[in-house]
Amino acid sequence: MKKLTEEWLKAAKDDLDVIERIVNDAHLSHIVAFHAQQSIEKVFKALLEEHGIETHKIHNLVTIYGRLETIIDAELDLSLLKTLDSLYIEARYPGELGLLPGGRPTLADARKFHEYASGVFARVKKQLKTPG
Repeated sequence: MKKLTEEWLKAAKDDLDVIERIVNDAHLSHIVAFHAQQSIEKVFKALLEEHGIETHKIHNLVTIYGRLETIIDAELDLSLLKTLDSLYIEARYPGELGLLPGGRPTLADARKFHEYASGVFARVKKQLKTPG
């Protein structure tokens, strides 16, 4: 595996580690969404890197997924990717931004985002045959 691929995966794991620490805090549910989006983006970029596909400086999960759809060993939930994309930038700012149509993500939403990001991470690690 390429060194940069490994670095993308390590960075994705860092985001998951942050989520582990805050996932049960309702006040930080929007930050869970942000880190879930970031983890998946980095996992996607690890796959692109490993397959020699340029990893443009874009952050949209649906767009990136479209670039690797034929090389990823799993079909992913596009509606959840879209939800995470919609929360990504806005999750870092105050006010009405970073909210779902019904308001701040719930703890259940946060846990769902965490589970999804963890699953994507695990599938790609397995695909890349990385230890641990």
